[in-house]
Amino acid sequence: MARAAVPGGLMGRLDWRVARLAGHRDETPTARTLLLDVPGWPGHLAGQHVDVRLTAQDGYRAERPYSLAAPSGGDRVELTVQRIGDGEVSPFLTEEMRIGDPFELRGPIGGWFVWRPADPAPVLLIAGGSGIVPLRAMLRAREEVGSRAPFRLIYSVRTPEDVYYADELRTPRPGVDVRLVYTRKAPDGARTAPGRLGLAELNSHGWPAEFAPNCFVCGPTGFVETVADLLLALGHDARRVRTERFGPA
Repeated sequence: MARAAVPGGLMGRLDWRVARLAGHRDETPTARTLLLDVPGWPGHLAGQHVDVRLTAQDGYRAERPYSLAAPSGGDRVELTVQRIGDGEVSPFLTEEMRIGDPFELRGPIGGWFVWRPADPAPVLLIAGGSGIVPLRAMLRAREEVGSRAPFRLIYSVRTPEDVYYADELRTPRPGVDVRLVYTRKAPDGARTAPGRLGLAELNSHGWPAEFAPNCFVCGPTGFVETVADLLLALGHDARRVRTERFGPA
């Protein structure tokens, strides 16, 4: 998928910058949010991402894209990284980095999969696994600017232990509805058995197509393609269904 650089919503040159780890917190047993100080950061829109580059002592370099996990806030940038056991980048970012450690970062990147606070249309966010990261940035951006656009989030995860930002998503917010779908193990007392996200869930907990919502779908490729097809089957305008997918590097 072609992506255009849109720092702060404007076209701009992509330069590598030095980011330093200022703090971190664990979201799940395999995911960690990194709080980064990036001097000169130009700002970004919720839904954009960055490229991260690590350079080994022998000169070998590895690059990976990561979604921005929070709205723009000065020189502070947040990334949430899921550790991949045999990965080249994620194990270092989630296990080895110490406060003050540097690495290279460039962005922000992306101009299509973004939510703009001036848009009053209803928003439907649909996430699979770590696909919640850019959608959480949209939820946070809505809150920070005081938008009244109504949001609905449908978040599909394997088990309760796999929920990113669990405390945050449990906090009631006016105009925001959150629905969790568990595919392998549901929490004690759950009213529904585990199962894949399907047409019934989207029909019950999403916006009706006639409301013309902006739909943002993010997750593994198969998940995204299935959900996008279901939204079209429910009558949603293809021009309002925006997708971001990820898979093996």
